[in-house]
Amino acid sequence: MPENHTPQPSANQLAAKSEGWSALFTEPMSDLVKRYTASVFFDQRLWQADIAGSRAHARMLHAVGILSAEDETAIQRGLDQISEEIASGRFEWQLDLEDVHLNIEARLTALVGDAGKRLHTGRSRNDQVATDVRLWLRGEIDGIHALLLDVQRALVGVAEQNIEVILPGFTHLQVAQPVSFAHHLLAYVEMFKRDAERLSDVRRRTNVLPLGAAALAGTSYPLDRAMVARELGMVDADGQPQICQNSLDAVSDRDFAIEFSAAAALVMVHVSRLSEELIVWMSQNFGFIRIADRFTTGSSIMPQKKNPDVPELARGKTGRVVGHLMGLITLMKGQPLAYNKDNQEDKEPLFDTVDTLRDTLRIFAEMIGGQLNPATGAREGGITVNAAAMRQAALRGYATATDLADYLVKKGLPFRDAHETVAHAVRIAIERGVDLGELQLEDLQAFNPAIAADVFEALSLEGSLGARNTLGGTAPAQIRQQLATHQRRLT
Repeated sequence: MPENHTPQPSANQLAAKSEGWSALFTEPMSDLVKRYTASVFFDQRLWQADIAGSRAHARMLHAVGILSAEDETAIQRGLDQISEEIASGRFEWQLDLEDVHLNIEARLTALVGDAGKRLHTGRSRNDQVATDVRLWLRGEIDGIHALLLDVQRALVGVAEQNIEVILPGFTHLQVAQPVSFAHHLLAYVEMFKRDAERLSDVRRRTNVLPLGAAALAGTSYPLDRAMVARELGMVDADGQPQICQNSLDAVSDRDFAIEFSAAAALVMVHVSRLSEELIVWMSQNFGFIRIADRFTTGSSIMPQKKNPDVPELARGKTGRVVGHLMGLITLMKGQPLAYNKDNQEDKEPLFDTVDTLRDTLRIFAEMIGGQLNPATGAREGGITVNAAAMRQAALRGYATATDLADYLVKKGLPFRDAHETVAHAVRIAIERGVDLGELQLEDLQAFNPAIAADVFEALSLEGSLGARNTLGGTAPAQIRQQLATHQRRLT
């Protein structure tokens, strides 16, 4: 063979090149491995982020003199067409091209020729996918944050109508003290408010640019990473570009996805706690609320049943989201630097977490607050409150016992002595089958002569609520202040 003869590539080598990497390989990937390693059928949802990143990268390559104006124009034109094809459902996703990135790149090259091949200059799929996931997740966080506000608005709306409605507050699921139903709902508003704040923090750390880190060590091309960060909106509150400072870290860590999953798990835990209460309150043994029929199901055998399927399923889906968090943490724990194929497994749990959380919050906002009637401007459906049942339940269990102790303390008795005195009074009331407020004045005075007729105001449900007029308490005056604060924040 002459020394200057260049061997022609074999059929196997050509097949290997079609996979998106070099002719180093002497045989094509097996169909089994293709199916096992491909991600295109779930990561294609990243297509908008992938195209956005490619547009910004192309503009930057032109700005620094790596890409000609003609090539940059052709790339943008090709990406326009690809966007239209994907949005309309005409794009043909190919398993042989493994993932969303290679599918889009192959189609771009088919449309614009060598310009499409030049787009990958200065980047790797490693920094490309890290950028895509961050961009996609940033948008999803914004949508979930808005839904969290919707759920809070729904809770505030129900609370506004039920400030004076009294139900028993529980500890250990035992009747403890009376509280306003509005106050109870506002506890969840506080939880979801913190959840929204956590998501805002996660968004800030997610909104950082990996692109330009290339495979793991950076690149020899004179990239302007700050320009790309600005193009993609990866900036801080002052407009300063936010860029991953270490190329190894940029391509290999998924802590932002784990942090989001942790925040999502906490949201679902709060949803699950609310779900548990809705389920209990809806049961015939309580009868505190009714959930609109469109959020319940019947029984295939018992015609009288209305089952709270939505809260029950949300309670169950919480375990799913928490499980995804554990899966992502386990995924990362043993990986050496830098990128590893393990990280392909970050997407399905992350995607499912987003879908589950988004769908749950959307349905809860409507289930709690109802639907807006455009004709009347009022909300219809949602939760219907049975105030009488709540009040009746609050009258059981000696919920105002602490109020009697507080009353005695104000008469000069040490709290521990007052506590013991009230315990004796409760025992007598139990024996007689009456509430503390139903005992005669002389009966109460037998426990302590300082007790006067004004004790019955203290022992009333309204008196109990009104007495707790400190910041954060259940007094109606405090609730109205809290509602005003939430209304300003949520408007």
